[in-house]
Amino acid sequence: MTRSRRASPRPPLYSTGFSLRQAPLIPERRAQGEAARPREGDTGTVNPYEIMLLLDAELAEERQAEILTRTRELVTQRGGTWQGEDSWGRRKLAYEIDKKPEAFYYLLQFDCDAETLDELTRVLKITDGVLRHLAVRRLPPTATMPAREPSSAPPRAREYAAAPAAATEPADAEPVQTAE
Repeated sequence: MTRSRRASPRPPLYSTGFSLRQAPLIPERRAQGEAARPREGDTGTVNPYEIMLLLDAELAEERQAEILTRTRELVTQRGGTWQGEDSWGRRKLAYEIDKKPEAFYYLLQFDCDAETLDELTRVLKITDGVLRHLAVRRLPPTATMPAREPSSAPPRAREYAAAPAAATEPADAEPVQTAE
């Protein structure tokens, strides 16, 4: 026996007329000056950011200071506030970047809007001497996570320096007897 196919009042799923959501074919035009994204526009949303900046180890100190000064000026000229910078000094990289095994680390903290951050990352991308940079939003301090204090070493390095080097065996371990 063969099944008879009935004509369905709805179009099949694979037809060109089927759509889960009816969208207009011509996109609506935004009024002049209207925000393209919800966070842009006249709201002036200011967020706290920090940038980990890796500078070439072969740069002169004057050039490093110039890059940091230009970054600070860019943030303040566009209405942001500079919270501070933390120099971690010259450190060995986990892997070479542009055949360079070391870099100067700087942690920059500031508050600004999204447009300023976009311009700042654009400038850092084209600046000679900047090996890498990463911008992230700073989290506000909580009861479980205290505010970050300026230091010369990252937290993991301080933990390893505080641990005693000779503590390889526990004090209550029994000696192992060997069979002869």
